[in-house]
Amino acid sequence: MFGLDRRVIANFDWLLFGLTVIIAGVGVINLYSATAETGIYMRQIYWLGLGLGAMLLVVAIPYQRLEKAAPFLYFLNLAALAAVLVMGKTSGGSQRWLVVGPIHIQPSETMKLILILVLARYCHRREGTGAFGFKELILPLVLIALPAGLIVKEPDLGTGLLIVAIGGSVLLFNGIRLQTLGLLVAGGIGLGAVGWGHLKPYQKQRVLTFFDPEGDPLGAGYHVIQSKIAVGSGQLWGKGYMAGTQSQLKFIPEHHTDFAFSVLAEEWGLIGGLVVVALFGLLLFWGLNIAYHSKDGFARLVAVGITTVFFWQVVINIGMVTGLLPVVGIPLPFVSYGGSSAVVNLMALGLLMNVSMRRFVFTR
Repeated sequence: MFGLDRRVIANFDWLLFGLTVIIAGVGVINLYSATAETGIYMRQIYWLGLGLGAMLLVVAIPYQRLEKAAPFLYFLNLAALAAVLVMGKTSGGSQRWLVVGPIHIQPSETMKLILILVLARYCHRREGTGAFGFKELILPLVLIALPAGLIVKEPDLGTGLLIVAIGGSVLLFNGIRLQTLGLLVAGGIGLGAVGWGHLKPYQKQRVLTFFDPEGDPLGAGYHVIQSKIAVGSGQLWGKGYMAGTQSQLKFIPEHHTDFAFSVLAEEWGLIGGLVVVALFGLLLFWGLNIAYHSKDGFARLVAVGITTVFFWQVVINIGMVTGLLPVVGIPLPFVSYGGSSAVVNLMALGLLMNVSMRRFVFTR
């Protein structure tokens, strides 16, 4: 099952590993500032340690075997998502976790990776057929819609939309006929209009607040307004580590999760924020570089898929905290606190490293 021989170890991707450690380190330092009195930053360190072990495990399994196991993993994860709706733990009004002893599992997080595997497998096995038409897209669209629908039902609109964005990115990279793409875009707009009527009141309010946050400054608009104040008050160089008034005086809600970047921007300013964006930018560039040099279609699509996971999370989260996008509860990888998120993101980078390290290894 495992294939970590000397040839693979010789191609260890130190740049990817180093970027991971640096970004995770920045996240812990930022969380210490936001949560020093509660010790949440220590829990993040424990999760990162567990995630590092999971990352190395993923690296050790040849990605060709993960391709074979993709359908089984998909249906197993889909069953877990269904189980969440029946027996999942409810927290903050959402039912998202399965409790197994002391461990809380969030199947919506692992589905991000497994969806990439199953879509990459489907596309790889149809290489040479050209860009997909509507007929070829029926099964992949069903594979995306099933978990997205279950996740939105929890309710977790942000992660449900993220699943659609990730799946759509993989299919778009593989190739979709222009006429079919136009029909899908039109259909998506129509579904969005119909879906608006089925959103919960607070979800609608989040979207409306995006257009007019000052309309309810002490209610729905409070998060965004305080976040923008924090980001703006950091100016060029920031107020200094653990010296941000908005974060230290707890004006920013969810300052250790969804709005962790607001804390960082207030304390380290525009320069600090740009450094973090640059680190993520280098990570995304290296992910695309790995995809470009991948030795087969499956590996290439997996690398692209993993890269889009981080791209969408970074764009959506920073867009949220700066008021450029509606608040949909998407964390910033490694910077926001989250056990399941940290472990799955490290597994994702382990899968990317898996592809990178086996580019030059011949396998039958």
